[in-house]
Amino acid sequence: MTTEVQIEKGISEIVGVFIDPIIVFPGGWGDTLPDWLKHAITLERLVENVRVLKEGNMTGTDAEACAYLYTACLTQAPGHDWAQIYLYIAGKVYEKHRTKDSGVAMPEDIRVESLNDEQMRDLRQLKDWIYQARIRARQEKDRAERREKREEEASRKAEEQPALFQL
Repeated sequence: MTTEVQIEKGISEIVGVFIDPIIVFPGGWGDTLPDWLKHAITLERLVENVRVLKEGNMTGTDAEACAYLYTACLTQAPGHDWAQIYLYIAGKVYEKHRTKDSGVAMPEDIRVESLNDEQMRDLRQLKDWIYQARIRARQEKDRAERREKREEEASRKAEEQPALFQL
């Protein structure tokens, strides 16, 4: 990749931190995401951009995975492995972003401290899929904006150009 392309991609990623949609499971529960989780997603996206500078591949964040699984679990009951993954990631994200003043911690009886290899692989695949869905949404939005701009420009030119033949 050329330096110019890398710079453009980096700027797009930083802008994406703030404007990319939060990917949720279809079913209408996306508007129930708690505000603290939305803020956590933005913060973790920023951290992910910094991590990529040192380590490489971009992926979805823990908070994004938590939001997706939260909405998925409200839509349909998860199987055992996905329930474990959700409890693991929810506990991890909540403990990282909760305010210490809240006095609320993840209950011990549902806390999941670790996942097996297959569950970790599923979580990584989910986070990769979420990131790709964010990129697709950003690209589609960019294409729509460019199309709208071209159409406005064509309309403006058509209005400015005098009619050669009026019948």
